[in-house]
Amino acid sequence: MPELPEVESLRRFLVERCLGKEYARLELASFTALKTVDVPLTDLIGRTVSDVVRRGKFIAMESGGLWLAWHLARAGWLRWKDQVPAAPARPGKGPLTLRLAFTDGSGFELTEAGTQRKLALHVVKDLAEVVQIATLGPDPLSDEFSLEAFAAILAGAGRAQIKGVLRDQRTIAGVGNAYSDEILHAAKLSPFKPANGLSEDQVAQLYAALRTELGEAIARADGLAAKDLKGEKKSGLRVHGRTGEACPVCGDTIAQVSFADSSLQYCPRCQTGGKPLADRRLSRLLK
Repeated sequence: MPELPEVESLRRFLVERCLGKEYARLELASFTALKTVDVPLTDLIGRTVSDVVRRGKFIAMESGGLWLAWHLARAGWLRWKDQVPAAPARPGKGPLTLRLAFTDGSGFELTEAGTQRKLALHVVKDLAEVVQIATLGPDPLSDEFSLEAFAAILAGAGRAQIKGVLRDQRTIAGVGNAYSDEILHAAKLSPFKPANGLSEDQVAQLYAALRTELGEAIARADGLAAKDLKGEKKSGLRVHGRTGEACPVCGDTIAQVSFADSSLQYCPRCQTGGKPLADRRLSRLLK
């Protein structure tokens, strides 16, 4: 799933290529992706893109008082086209969700792999009309996201596991499964540790890891084309998705905990005092 660093990199990519361009075509190939009905998608045609912003994992483009916002979900992506195909997009079972073309012929396609269709599109007059945007927590890279603000968030989360707190978009916007693993590894904390059970030093360490891991991921992707961002993300991860490999910090074997539809990775020596965490799904299978 694209997370804050990839979405921010896509935003910067689009800023360079879309500002000042006029919409010529917007063709929906997956009708279930459009979550709003008050403003037709075609109302964007003839308007000029004046801004591209990020809100958590959402990207939104403003044009003439309207916003086109989208969330790529787990399997969505953006494919830039210097020359958008002239043939109309056809609804079907393929990955294409939206085809967008500007008057100069360039544009992009939003695609979604797999059978689950969770990519979401919104056309609104105000981004606050999108409930998932209106209820987002603070951006962890914003100037307002101070150590004190972060400490208050953790205290308010009670005994919720820190992994879940980092991933809750209503608490902190933009962090997902992969970067929460990386942040916790950098902070040397167990993903199951209660949020309100951290010492002051651990809170400060986690805050620093959160800002550093996200900031460095964005820096690594600086200047890359949209098609190269996925590969950059994968190559930059130290523990997530690397079960069975050696931890780059201590050399211990990276372990995994599996859930119904996801998994997390961690280093036992770095994060849990050498003790393996219970893999609940595996435990059930062994009974």
